[in-house]
Amino acid sequence: FAARLSQQEADNIARKIGVVSVFVDPIYKLHTTRSWDFLQYQTDVVIDSNLSSNSDPLSHGTDTVIGIIDTGIWPESESFKDKEIGPIPSRWKGVCMEGHDFSATTCNRFHFSSLYVYFILDMKLIDIPRIIRLFILTESRCGRKLIGARYYNSSVSSKATIKIHEQSPRDTLGHGTHTASTAAGNSIAGASYYGLATGTAKGGSPGSRIAIYKVCTSDGCRGSAILAAFDDAIADGVEILSLSLGASAFMKPDFSSDPVAIGSFHAVDKGITVVCSAGNDGPTSGTVVNAAPWILTVAATTIDRDLESDVVLGGNKVVKVMFSISSHHIWKGSEPTQNPNIYVLFVLQGEAINFSNLQKSPIYPLIYAESAKKSSSSKDDSRNCNPSSMDGAKIKGKIVLCEHSDDSYSKTEKMKEVKKLGGIGLVLIDELEKAIAFPFGDFPMTVISSKEGAEILSYINSTRKPVATILPTVSVTEYKPAPTVAYFSSRGPSLQTRNLLKPDIAAPGVNILAAWTGANSTSETPPTGQKPSQFNLLSGTSMSCPHVSGIAAFIKSNNPNWTPAAIKSAIMTTATEANNEKTPLTTDAGLMATPYDYGAGEINPTGTLQPGLIYEINTNEYLQFLCNYGYKLSTIKLISNTSTEFDCPKESNTDLISELNYPSIAISKFDGKNIKNITRTVTNVGADDETIYTASVKSLKELEVKVVPQTLQFTKRNKKLSYQVIFSSSSAIAGDLFGSITWSNGMYKVKSPFVVTSEGK
Repeated sequence: FAARLSQQEADNIARKIGVVSVFVDPIYKLHTTRSWDFLQYQTDVVIDSNLSSNSDPLSHGTDTVIGIIDTGIWPESESFKDKEIGPIPSRWKGVCMEGHDFSATTCNRFHFSSLYVYFILDMKLIDIPRIIRLFILTESRCGRKLIGARYYNSSVSSKATIKIHEQSPRDTLGHGTHTASTAAGNSIAGASYYGLATGTAKGGSPGSRIAIYKVCTSDGCRGSAILAAFDDAIADGVEILSLSLGASAFMKPDFSSDPVAIGSFHAVDKGITVVCSAGNDGPTSGTVVNAAPWILTVAATTIDRDLESDVVLGGNKVVKVMFSISSHHIWKGSEPTQNPNIYVLFVLQGEAINFSNLQKSPIYPLIYAESAKKSSSSKDDSRNCNPSSMDGAKIKGKIVLCEHSDDSYSKTEKMKEVKKLGGIGLVLIDELEKAIAFPFGDFPMTVISSKEGAEILSYINSTRKPVATILPTVSVTEYKPAPTVAYFSSRGPSLQTRNLLKPDIAAPGVNILAAWTGANSTSETPPTGQKPSQFNLLSGTSMSCPHVSGIAAFIKSNNPNWTPAAIKSAIMTTATEANNEKTPLTTDAGLMATPYDYGAGEINPTGTLQPGLIYEINTNEYLQFLCNYGYKLSTIKLISNTSTEFDCPKESNTDLISELNYPSIAISKFDGKNIKNITRTVTNVGADDETIYTASVKSLKELEVKVVPQTLQFTKRNKKLSYQVIFSSSSAIAGDLFGSITWSNGMYKVKSPFVVTSEGK
């Protein structure tokens, strides 16, 4: 339970018999269409003919319940309408809590229809046979999508100052609505964000039911509310839990005081798969959160759709005509010229969401912000367009080139400053966030890389009267390379234990279109003359997490007896490490990516349904992990419902964490002098009873990796066989060495990444 206590009261309660632990209530933060089509196109896997007819990962053939622990839901969204879904599963024990602007019948629109029909029957307004037919038709076609909704008094404010809209499952922030529709939203044709990213918006498991647990407000997410939500979700009967929230990478709690780690342990123990976002503190290494082994931890990647707002420069001298992917369709007829008198265009690719009304021709004066410096300001402040640093007389009527090397002020604050001074547009140089399309409404603003910024600055310095324009945003598809790992996605290794590879998997999390709240309290301002959009484009591991939750739900519907570990294994071992150019995954900065960035790789929705082999882990093995982590039994009881028979093995130590039967392998403190032997056990879940798998190894030459035995011969389904991986080196090694082990029988490929880290690291 949660309570407001003084330190003395907390100490007194902690000493009482039967009290396991008392700890401070932490405040966590949120980790804030075409993505599904892109994932489908990325795989070469062909569906096994022995699978059920409902084996399309985007079909409606699932009846699982996904619990979303987030900011609530906007139930009126088309993404959550009841469409051809049958009766609520009898196993469901959840409720719809009443609250502000949210009645108990909000989750039960079919019940509303029934009452309405009976009312007409009683009034005898029209003939009874017709009404009966209408009622039967309604009953056969309608079902229930949103079947549970709870909220918690999770505000960090005192009870007297809690806002009324917080006392309801209704989502006034939009985050929970967005994640819920990404995981299990209906298929909505013609969805867009004010005409951008137009297409069919759909969730990963459109046939799944949704249960909402509102634990977050604009103030954050209380740990006590998170724990209470886990408790309720377990009792309600959810099968998948999706959490797009977590601790800060720089204030990570230990497992024993982490509400997400504790709550998820109990959920997994009850057979519930828990999917969590990895965090948005990348690209710094060691920032991944939600890294407990029983959690499926998700990194974020881009998709092959880009939202581009280009900058067009003009001049009276020869310049190289630059064609970006987004600009070639605008200036298709342009050609380079050697005639110095011909007016040419210089097009540079930018990234933003703006609905610029500027002309497409570059006729607007262009200025570098530093040139408008106030005498009382520093050059650094002015070039960053920081408030009160620029002379308005020099800014008025111009497009401003500004840097974002100082992030003391947000992009929006810099935009407002330029707009206040009379500027008509802003080009912001931001190398880190150049791949993310931020919304700027009607104001012409775009974000470019430092390379393109240097091109514009060179143009300004070499031109007497530099001019430019900013084009409105356009959607570009089939963008290459994709996916790439997003800069913000938190990276491994997990600083809690380097003997466990985290994150586990990567999924789309950049510029994702999904349902949005209809509340007026959001900061989104619609373009002039338009109504607020029912959809929004957001980026974050918050968006990648529900992609995986939806796929996990579909796996569960096809394999109802599979454990959370089996579902995680199927997702990880079938992932891909290649992009749409069939080359290895990179970061959005163009650097080679590693499993510390993406885990096992980019999720493959089709492949997850036919993994061939799986790695199982039971609760006792997770308890042994906690022993090896260094916890005493008394501390382990803070996390789990430990049985009285369980005790930690005497030889427990952190090196043995590598022995957890995980779908990946991580070894720290490897000095190359001693051989390291790791054991894994796999279960045959493929189509054939009798089958032979052969191992292959991908590794750097500095590391010798041997698999014993090299073949596994199964004689029946669900049979378990073990193998050993022997790591050694004939010479000194340094740093992190990555590789993978793949088992294949000609039909299935079961890949496990590994990382071996030298002692000096």
